[in-house]
Amino acid sequence: MNVVVFGASGMVGHGVLRACLLDPSVTRVLVVGRSPLGISHPKLQEIVHHDFTDLSALAERLTGLDACFYCLGITSAGRSEAAYTRITYDFTLSAALVLSANNPGLTFTYVSGEGTDSSENGRTMWARVKGRTENALLALPMNAYMFRPGYIQPLHGAVSRTRVYRLGYALTSWLYPLLRRVAPGHTTTTDHLGRAMLALTRPGTTAGRILYSRDINRLGA
Repeated sequence: MNVVVFGASGMVGHGVLRACLLDPSVTRVLVVGRSPLGISHPKLQEIVHHDFTDLSALAERLTGLDACFYCLGITSAGRSEAAYTRITYDFTLSAALVLSANNPGLTFTYVSGEGTDSSENGRTMWARVKGRTENALLALPMNAYMFRPGYIQPLHGAVSRTRVYRLGYALTSWLYPLLRRVAPGHTTTTDHLGRAMLALTRPGTTAGRILYSRDINRLGA
């Protein structure tokens, strides 16, 4: 199986990349990013690209793929709706359109978030934009799955690129065992996310198009 990962340098992407490199069913992992990851592995190939609103120049290299694990994302804090939309919606759809056109049967997994607004009409800006992105992906001719995790526990060196999130995880990571017991439907880990994405590519796996932490944990167990 050949897969492509967007956002591999982030916390969630780190977990997904690790799962792909460890899984014997994955033969090639293509990472698309703005700078090299600085790691090497026999399965790993990288494309450095700077304009994520236009991936047409990469179309020939983005072929022969079975799955895309799209983990690229930012916080909405301090950003206008236009700026947040450009990265959350425009970047994502740019990738999805090129990939769906050149890879029949592609499985596309998008990391959204608990609280995403499918109606696109709610009061919370990030939830509306995420909902619009999800709806657009689900309308494309590909096997699309939306991941809506709640609290994500980073494992194996995964670190958020957002400073305030890093601080939050540093202060609350010790609470994860308790959170997992009292709110199992709202917590997951970077390991479970990665394994769940891979599970969706395998024949016989049953899952809805929108998955929450409980679904992610079941698939990634």
